[in-house]
Amino acid sequence: MAGTNNPAYGTPNWDMIKQWFAMDPKDDTEFWALNLMQYRKVAAYADGSGHPERSGKDADDAYAPLGPLAAVGAIVALHGDVVHQHGGTPNWDRIGIVRYPSRSAFFAMQQREDFQDAHVHKEAGMEFTIVMSTLPVSSTPSQFADTDRLVLVVERGGAGRASTPAVDVIADFDVEGVIVGDERAFDRAWYARVSDDAELQLIVDAASGANEAHIVVIDRAIDNLVDSIVTAPNAKA
Repeated sequence: MAGTNNPAYGTPNWDMIKQWFAMDPKDDTEFWALNLMQYRKVAAYADGSGHPERSGKDADDAYAPLGPLAAVGAIVALHGDVVHQHGGTPNWDRIGIVRYPSRSAFFAMQQREDFQDAHVHKEAGMEFTIVMSTLPVSSTPSQFADTDRLVLVVERGGAGRASTPAVDVIADFDVEGVIVGDERAFDRAWYARVSDDAELQLIVDAASGANEAHIVVIDRAIDNLVDSIVTAPNAKA
């Protein structure tokens, strides 16, 4: 998906996409697109125009479709580089979350000319991405001190919420499904504020019971995550 029917950086989940097209409009409300991103070392443009000095990350910065997102009523809920990863493959470089007002808005953005023009930079810069639709279960505002860290856990299988450690969980989501990625599916994505290595280790230990868990510490360049949940017209969290 994401601007092309055959992206180089992942495989569209056509089964779920077909279900979205068939969705009753009254059920088509907000979803949070969680993007796990891995970049090429050097951007590779398909037309051979070349930007030898441009890294994959630089190309993704050039992509940044803020105009098309705003045009369809979407907002950036979270954006930041990964500073540490404690589980899961591949090693992710950046995390982004966008709240879309509906699946139809997501599809409408794909058709916009300004989005398609920008998308060449994403194709050039992205080695691999998993984009999943997530739906909020709960959220709790939290005050971050300078030394606090935001941790994202994306997991499949295991004890689920029953294994959540005693840390400050600021947002918890069910995974509706993977939009673009590979054959993997996930159940849950949750975000916690940790104040020290001991709290981080509690998360790592708890996630060890999952069939697969990606545990990443994020540098919060943009953090509107909780606000994006509490201000969503139809969110139940």
